[in-house]
Amino acid sequence: MPQHHSPIDPIQQPIERVASHLWFERLARFGYATKGLVYFVIGLLAIQAALGLGGRTTDSSGALETIVTQPFGQFLLFIVTIGIIGYVLWRFVQAILDPENADRKTDAKQVVQRIGYAISAIAYTGLAFTAIKLLTGSGGNNGNATQDWTARFMAQPFGRWLIGLTGILVISMGLYMVYKAIKAKFRGELQWQQMNFKERSWATLIGKFGIAARGLVFTVIGLFLTQAALKSDPSEAKGIGEALATLAQQPFGQWLLGFVALGLIAYSFYCLIEAKYRQIVRDNA
Repeated sequence: MPQHHSPIDPIQQPIERVASHLWFERLARFGYATKGLVYFVIGLLAIQAALGLGGRTTDSSGALETIVTQPFGQFLLFIVTIGIIGYVLWRFVQAILDPENADRKTDAKQVVQRIGYAISAIAYTGLAFTAIKLLTGSGGNNGNATQDWTARFMAQPFGRWLIGLTGILVISMGLYMVYKAIKAKFRGELQWQQMNFKERSWATLIGKFGIAARGLVFTVIGLFLTQAALKSDPSEAKGIGEALATLAQQPFGQWLLGFVALGLIAYSFYCLIEAKYRQIVRDNA
């Protein structure tokens, strides 16, 4: 029976060639490690705040500002910037090609997943620009970035509806992260056969705790976005730092903040596991 080949997409073909190179895989893996460093700083500052040892609840931009103030901070931030750019490129490849699911027909779940990849790519693109501003001495992220872009979108036609839909999507992503953690579905994204028993056990434990904590934070962020849409008030939109601060204001808030902060630190270590074992480009040979 003759085989039917899909027509060559003039946009996807050059992207596929780039994504198949070893240097791109290494850059993507370095991106995961860099993402882990950023979450480690966020979690460390949050747990210090929970224990009353200084620290603060902050977001990714605040983590970069903390990194640049350390000894050799400029050099370290330069390395981190390269990693963030690598992660952005990988997220765009995931959104366009979805190489991890190349053998599966497009369905609603896959479409939503690709949208999530695209949102992640855009968010980390903004973080990369913040890092570049810090490196060039032109300032970091002044003000609340989440509120700023929410206000810009809300000023557009149907902007309020777009913010509301984004909030619902972020809530869905957060809840799915929790589900993904409970069911340990993230293991399918790793090169499981290349890991020994001890590595699999630690990856499962750390992944469950870390991804669930991140999912909780994303759910809170999504709730804030939907509230901003309902009230037509961009100031209601909150980022990671504000979400953590909100958790700290709840009953037993310091304990809750400390628990989630530990989860974010666990997630940072899971990112290192992804840096080594994540399935970057599926081998379709």
